[in-house]
This record gives sequence, structure tokens and C-alpha cells, in this order.
Amino acid sequence: MKPKKIWANLGVVDVQRTRKFYSEIGFRSNEGEHKTDTITSFLVGDSDFIVHFFRHDALHPAYRESVESLKNTNEIMFTLSAESKEEVTACADEVVNAGGTIFSAPAELGGNYYGFGFADPDGHKWNVFYM
Repeated sequence: MKPKKIWANLGVVDVQRTRKFYSEIGFRSNEGEHKTDTITSFLVGDSDFIVHFFRHDALHPAYRESVESLKNTNEIMFTLSAESKEEVTACADEVVNAGGTIFSAPAELGGNYYGFGFADPDGHKWNVFYM
């Protein structure tokens, strides 16, 4: 197998809320003119990693089972790189202002990292690190 591209497909309850949250924390839209109530999509980082957020019922045909709530579990945690400690702290403020939840406050981690962890309104978990 020689994949040409990789992207993530995540389930959400409310596509509009997700679109608003990720727009407010500075992710770049990957939707163009074709916005719907079943999917929103963003480009992340310099390599334009694509993250699609599908309404749960829209993911059902692909998973062939119900998509679980993330209240007590997580399917994956993404890590975003920051260019400074100040950027980490500013990002944490953006997340809170956009309605996200900080589950690990900005702090030194292991001497080589400074970062924090947050969850979006649907419980998808992210780290932001300065290394």
C-alpha cells in the first residue's frame, strides 16, 4: 500500500457548533461554498492535514455501528505544535473562549515540552505543545 494522503474522520453531534469552534480557534476551512449540516472540514498545519467532522448519523454507514459518545473514552488524540510558550498560552485562551474544555492546563512537561490538552465540544481531545 502506498497511500497518497491521510486524513481523519471524526463524529460530532452538531456540525454548526463544530464549524464555529474550530473556526474560532484558527483552523482553516476546507469546505469552500459547499457547507452542509452533515459535515464540516478543516485543514491543519503546514502540510494541510485534513480533519472531517461528520454528524454521527452520517458516519453510521462507514462504521456499520453506532458511534459512541466520547464522554468516557477517546478514539485518538491529535497533537499540534506551537512556536513558543506564549503561543501555547494564547491557544489555551482561544479554546476556552470558543467553548472548549481544558483538561490539562498549560505547563512544563518533562523539561522539554510546554503544553496543554483540550477537548472540543464533542469531546475530541487535542494537545498543543511547544518543544
